Amino acid sequence: MFRPMRRIKQQLPEEEALDVLKHAKRGVLSVTGDDGWPYGVWLNPHYREADGRIYFHGAKEGHKIDALRRDSRASFTVIDEGVRDEGGWAYTFRSVVVFGRIEFVEDHAFALELCRELARRFNPSEEEIEKEIQMAGARVQVLCLVPEHITGKHVHEA
Repeated sequence: MFRPMRRIKQQLPEEEALDVLKHAKRGVLSVTGDDGWPYGVWLNPHYREADGRIYFHGAKEGHKIDALRRDSRASFTVIDEGVRDEGGWAYTFRSVVVFGRIEFVEDHAFALELCRELARRFNPSEEEIEKEIQMAGARVQVLCLVPEHITGKHVHEA
């Protein structure tokens, strides 16, 4: 169903691809938008090792939500920070693309716990995290990307 990588020598081992996902601070979720147009949006991911799924949080309505209610298929792309070649313009980095289906997390208590886990990656203050959850928790929609295919690639621009 999914194509093999064309440049197989650049393919990352599965463990390395999952490590890139685990540490990614942001990436692009791509869905089929209005009238079949591609729609990509930057999101902060939370790769959860316990279940091997990727979670996102956002509003309960909007373009992304409408698109996912029509078609749950999505892809999510991340890159690591990379390293710039000494004295040059090119970067060496690792990228990962995940194909899968999005599920809406309906268990509100679980959704809030996922929001806490995600927030801890960006904000170490439990007090600030709880304050934000008190203010916006009722309006949050958590999405779960269930991976069906993951590929990682080592890229050297040149």
